[in-house]
Amino acid sequence: MHKNSKRNNNLRVSHTEANSVDAEKEKNESQNNFFELLPAEITFKIFSQLDIRSLCRASLTCRSWNDTIRNSDSLWKPHCMTVRAVCRREIDDDLESGYSWRVILLRNYQKSKVKHEWLSGRYSNICSPISLPEKIMYPMDADTWGEILEAELER
Repeated sequence: MHKNSKRNNNLRVSHTEANSVDAEKEKNESQNNFFELLPAEITFKIFSQLDIRSLCRASLTCRSWNDTIRNSDSLWKPHCMTVRAVCRREIDDDLESGYSWRVILLRNYQKSKVKHEWLSGRYSNICSPISLPEKIMYPMDADTWGEILEAELER
């Protein structure tokens, strides 16, 4: 009987120590994540100042930042509107299909970069398909190629 009470005391001490360690760890994590201390409006304002690359990187920082960034369509909309200047039809189609601003941006960002380069004439002097830089090409639909060909004919 004396052995059992000693064992129970040891278990209580171990359990208390574990709770203390967990509490200390949680305290350190909350001190490191200063965004949790800020009002939501301030956090949103800070995130809204980030460019696309920085916003994506910030979403990788921790779970709470990822949730905040991923679920805030209003953070992604301004970036989509920039891409929309080049890919208006594609973005409008995605909006009609019910995609979120974040998904629309993911679907159209690279395409807008390539399309912009084509429309600006960067590839106007390419003589053969072999000369095209494969790494920056992006599959595009017939309507997009039609826009590019029209721009080439106008040059």
